[in-house]
Amino acid sequence: MRQRYILWFWWPLFASWLLMAAEGPIISAAINRLPNEVIMLAAMGIITSLSVTIESPIINLLATSTALVRDHESYKLVRRFTLHWCLALTIIAFLIAYYTPLFDLILYQWLDVPDEIAQWVRPGMKIMVFWSAAIGWRRFLQGIMIRNKQTSKVAYGTGIRLLASGGTVISLALLTEWPGVVIGSTGLMAGVLAEALYATIVVRPIIHEALAPSAQPSSNTALTYRSLFWFHLPLAATSVLVLLMQPMITSSLARLANPTISLAAWPVLFQVLLMARASAMALPEVVIALHENAATFAPLRKFSLYLTAATTALMALFVFSPLANWYIFRVQDMTAAVGELTLSSLGLFVFFPGMAVITSWLRGLLIQGRHTRYVNIGMGINLVITAVALIIGVLQQWPGLVAAAVALNIASLGEVAYLAWRTQLSLPLDLTLFGHPGAKPSRP
Repeated sequence: MRQRYILWFWWPLFASWLLMAAEGPIISAAINRLPNEVIMLAAMGIITSLSVTIESPIINLLATSTALVRDHESYKLVRRFTLHWCLALTIIAFLIAYYTPLFDLILYQWLDVPDEIAQWVRPGMKIMVFWSAAIGWRRFLQGIMIRNKQTSKVAYGTGIRLLASGGTVISLALLTEWPGVVIGSTGLMAGVLAEALYATIVVRPIIHEALAPSAQPSSNTALTYRSLFWFHLPLAATSVLVLLMQPMITSSLARLANPTISLAAWPVLFQVLLMARASAMALPEVVIALHENAATFAPLRKFSLYLTAATTALMALFVFSPLANWYIFRVQDMTAAVGELTLSSLGLFVFFPGMAVITSWLRGLLIQGRHTRYVNIGMGINLVITAVALIIGVLQQWPGLVAAAVALNIASLGEVAYLAWRTQLSLPLDLTLFGHPGAKPSRP
């Protein structure tokens, strides 16, 4: 298996993740050019964090739909399951956004957000009430596309989402005097609604042909709602664990020195890390799809290690060259205080994207071998280490972004160590993760 073959398999998935990662910087760049930008940016970060956390149980509907929607009956069952999740999460979002005790409990007691920021979170949460439903519905439909080998349509949908969200934010910033947090939230909702509508339209031929009532039924055992629930539950649990990181970090930053500046800097810093990790986010599906035996292990390992080195080198180039200064102060137009804090903290995350690539490679190997429980345990270890490190940081009153950097880096190392151990145990005896693989790679 040639490296070029793996590269071209990986590239479209990477491009899709990179487009999604670009949405945040476009919105924050617009907010930074509007009045009261520090408060608005901090509030927007909390809105995004809460909304993504609410949607976390349905993020992996993509995998569930891809794996299980095979005929008309399974399509109807997974669709009903998706609608139930969308309704439940919309109710939760509504209860948080509107006048119930949940908002004060989460924002003031759990996250300890300063009032000057918290008062702007509620309007954004009201706009984002249907965020989870739109995300869940389009991921269900995207799974059907992937299952039927129409992955290019998934990438086109991401492009439409970016055009819709970016276009909405830029237009509203130029034509209205709305607060930055309202413009940002409206842009995010416009993007996911446009993508969901696009997915609904382009998936119709598949539903009317491959998934029609008259189509050949799947030969597999009939899917039940109970079996569907237990199939999806571990995937949902993993997503919840991943997305709990953001509220944990937000809560810690709110309890450390200069919370407003730290909370304003963190979303932009996180966006940089998200773009830097796009290469890693696209890797698990590549490993799952291409790894079959000892002959495919070596080239995939080589590609993953090359990708780790390249990602780390590009991150270092960005951080230690004028590029970071240009991006923060020219593209994002950040204030001096917030920009300097962001710039000085980037160096603490140089190795973080590279560790994400290693993590994704190991997760892909475990999932391909059907050892998904270990992936969940690895994420749990990551979460526990992050929480402990953040608690220590708050008790010791470390600088806010330093505490976040220490927590995330140590947690990533812990997860990589555990996943490497479990993966090595699951591999055939003649294969080693970081030694001679003992098998010659084949060409496709």
